Amino acid sequence: MGILNVTPDSFSDGGLYAGAQPAIDRALELVAAGADILDIGGESTRPYSTAVEAREELARVLPVIQAILPHVLVPVSIDTSKALVAREALAAGAEIINDITALAGDEGMVEVALSSDAAVCAMHMQGTPQTMQDNPTYDDVVGEVIEFLHRRRNHLVQSGIAPERIALDPGIGFGKTHQHNVTLAAHAWRLHELGCPVLVGHSRKAFIGKVIGDKGADRTAGTIGVALSLATQGVQIIRVHDAAAVRQALLLFEATGGIDGQAIQL
Repeated sequence: MGILNVTPDSFSDGGLYAGAQPAIDRALELVAAGADILDIGGESTRPYSTAVEAREELARVLPVIQAILPHVLVPVSIDTSKALVAREALAAGAEIINDITALAGDEGMVEVALSSDAAVCAMHMQGTPQTMQDNPTYDDVVGEVIEFLHRRRNHLVQSGIAPERIALDPGIGFGKTHQHNVTLAAHAWRLHELGCPVLVGHSRKAFIGKVIGDKGADRTAGTIGVALSLATQGVQIIRVHDAAAVRQALLLFEATGGIDGQAIQL
């Protein structure tokens, strides 16, 4: 899953693709690099980010979705927690809702998913982007994240969303300390017990800088290292900024026996 942030303030690439044409060019570049899904977002969800109105979010993402869809064959995902944004993006041709609130942040989101027959990605987050890094606390981070995702999956299924349309995301970096993130990435295999595809978005996040001992370092190599670990654990969807580098690493890792036949989506 290739990340395209059409925002001025995302933590890693904010401002790089804030205009329609740079975003369109980047989307086509990600597909050419081998991304199997394009995840387009118009609101930063980095720690302490400022929320934007739905109309502003739509103004950022809709022109990009409309421009690229005639030129790409891969599905487009809309990264939003607002039902209005999801509805308009799906009407424009997006096929997936990627919601950091697990479709709980806007009471209309489940109905949008039902009425559109879209696939959904439901993520765990402790708190909100404005509060999540104040003091994230768990007794058992893996167990508690699994329990939350289990409840949300059951709620979505009971609401009428077919289980095969649901992917689950442990929310690396969303209300977790550096150690929580490392622990979740190391135990991603446990999420398979929930019976849905697993999505992990670890790309370029701060815990990588913490582990390598240099918070200002380029995090591409660290992102690749985590991606290889996730591949060995059978994670089906790996959400990254550097689609070409990660895809090449995964292809060579698989070719030399590292994945042991697991099917990987990038």
